[in-house]
Amino acid sequence: MLRVRRLLQQAFAKSGLLASGVVVGPSKKRRLLLLLLAMFHLSGLFSSLDALMSSRTAQGSIAWIVSLNTFPYVAVPAYWIFGRSRFQGYVISRQETDSDLFIKHQLKASGAEPFILHTERERGSLQAVERLAKMPFLTGNNAELLIDGQATFASIFAGIAAAKDYVLVQFYIVRDDNLGRQLQQLLIQKAQQGVAVYFLYDEIGSYRLPHRYTSALASAGVRVRPFHSTKGPGNRFQLNFRNHRKIVITDGYTGWLGGLNVGDEYLGEDPRYGAWRDTHLKLSGPAVLALQLSFVEDWYWSTETIPALHWQVQAAEQGNIPILILPSGPADRFETASLMMQHALHTAAQRIWIASPYFVPDEGTLAALKLAALRGVDVRVLIPEQTDNLLVTQAAYAFIGPLLDAGVKIYRYHKGFLHAKSFLVDERLSAVGTVNLDNRSFRLNFEITALMLDEAMNKQLEQQFLADFSHSRMMSRSELKARYWWQRAIARGAHLMAPIL
Repeated sequence: MLRVRRLLQQAFAKSGLLASGVVVGPSKKRRLLLLLLAMFHLSGLFSSLDALMSSRTAQGSIAWIVSLNTFPYVAVPAYWIFGRSRFQGYVISRQETDSDLFIKHQLKASGAEPFILHTERERGSLQAVERLAKMPFLTGNNAELLIDGQATFASIFAGIAAAKDYVLVQFYIVRDDNLGRQLQQLLIQKAQQGVAVYFLYDEIGSYRLPHRYTSALASAGVRVRPFHSTKGPGNRFQLNFRNHRKIVITDGYTGWLGGLNVGDEYLGEDPRYGAWRDTHLKLSGPAVLALQLSFVEDWYWSTETIPALHWQVQAAEQGNIPILILPSGPADRFETASLMMQHALHTAAQRIWIASPYFVPDEGTLAALKLAALRGVDVRVLIPEQTDNLLVTQAAYAFIGPLLDAGVKIYRYHKGFLHAKSFLVDERLSAVGTVNLDNRSFRLNFEITALMLDEAMNKQLEQQFLADFSHSRMMSRSELKARYWWQRAIARGAHLMAPIL
């Protein structure tokens, strides 16, 4: 913007509009207005060049270029707040942590090499996601499926209470309500016992969290930091990047991740949402170190420090599940979350069932959904009857019709609000994490997913899907045809807003 200002000063100084930085002439207000309009149009031009070079899709580039040059007065501020799709500063931060941590490049030093999955048949079909994660599947793990808020937070709180050395906590949303204060008091108790406690939250997702909440934690010795998605000169006005991860780790051995944030609504106690249907996961074993690495990279971005943690591999006391922890986000070279989902769809032979509260997939995922159904795979997508986002609810109608035509089954969950983010492929692969089936999760949010190769876990998740399907209705083509033309127009308009939904 400084360069734009200098160019404007040079251009208008010759025409007499500027003299020593002050507008002169008989029509000061008019000339000032012209100057502001010119600044907006020049800003739109320079911003459109940035959009041309940085937008991840051709459609996104075209949309921004047209709007930035046609309506710069609205589009320029919107672009610098919502327009960017790559978090450049975090790329450098990750490179710095990689040079100090061994987990990605020095598995021998950690003792993890004996736990690397070496089955050639499975490795061949999973090589793509391993390369996306820059980590192999690790065996020696145990996984416990946690259904809904009561079971999840009972498990998390018990794990924190048992921690001896440190606790790592990271959430997208933290509320200062009953559940939030229970977590706060437990973390304060652990810090007072001499346990190192690290608390990382997303300042946009937790914008309602009062200062008294975090200051009470800090006063007790808890290391508290916001993620700082606006950190760095290139991100100062950017509100589009969010850290959507939900992670808890104790002593480098036990970890939790999944769909639940910290708030009373996640226990089903908010009348606005009603019953809250969600899925979380408890892990123990070598895979927890990969989960821990994700936290450390985020912590380093926020603080430029690396906490002293345990990195020696320990097998779980029971279980031998191969697990891959797959972080994804706008600092990745590839669109990791989208490619993960497309890979799962392309490799499915018998079935793929997907649960997501938001359904605004990108073109690649839409094509993969259709192709899977057309080749005879049982493709089912479970979404809520109503979401907490009206635009998302309407946008889903824009492309459900062609999916139904291809044979994809769309279920609408009506027993409360479905917030689970999970999928299963055939009879062995299953996944639980934070990724929604939408553009924000695919391109703009920092997310994390646990991929598990285990028939028993796949069966457990299958039983939960079947229970959810029993509280859902399957959509039909006739339902879409019965919608009025203006409802279809609203759906198409909402779909245009997909990049910022």
